[in-house]
Amino acid sequence: MKSLDPRVNRLPVVGTAGNIIPKAALDQFGTFEVFVQPKEGKPFQHEGAVHAPDLEMAYVLAKETFTRRFTCTSLYVTDTRDVHISPTTEGSQNVYTLIEEPVTQNNTKSSFEIYHLLKRGKQHQHIGTVEASTPEEAMFIAKQQFNNDKMVYNVWAIRTSTIRFTTPEEKDLWNTLPEKKFRDASDYKGGDKLKLFLERQS
Repeated sequence: MKSLDPRVNRLPVVGTAGNIIPKAALDQFGTFEVFVQPKEGKPFQHEGAVHAPDLEMAYVLAKETFTRRFTCTSLYVTDTRDVHISPTTEGSQNVYTLIEEPVTQNNTKSSFEIYHLLKRGKQHQHIGTVEASTPEEAMFIAKQQFNNDKMVYNVWAIRTSTIRFTTPEEKDLWNTLPEKKFRDASDYKGGDKLKLFLERQS
């Protein structure tokens, strides 16, 4: 009997171990991480994730999902698999104490965006960019450049080339009302209008 639940239909057929039928194209979307810049000059911060078939659609869905209800000047997205994560620490231990210099034989350098988790329960914030051969080396270089008196619980390293940025030509996407007062019921001053109406009726 065939199930009507698509989650069940995605599972491998029972009794055919090692003979899993490949999934159809777009059967399951990938996960993409979303980073937003609330104001010009402010650092980008991780805002959440979206499911999408590709990077370009993830960018569109991210804009619709995360920037409709507050002012935003820019955003970017990257595949979750391209976010390289350090260990996460607790209490008073700085995560940089766990990051050691890696052994690498790759001399090809590329840029990595570095993110810090400065407070448990908050979002990762962009701290800077480094040039490195690998994500592990990027975190070690970040340790040398960005490790200061602040407590850092977790570090993310993202290769810049894997990020879908907002281009200068797309900046007009963010030209919305600076303060969306129309969403605030109190801004309509309904009480004042009702009082005026009642005075006219009396």
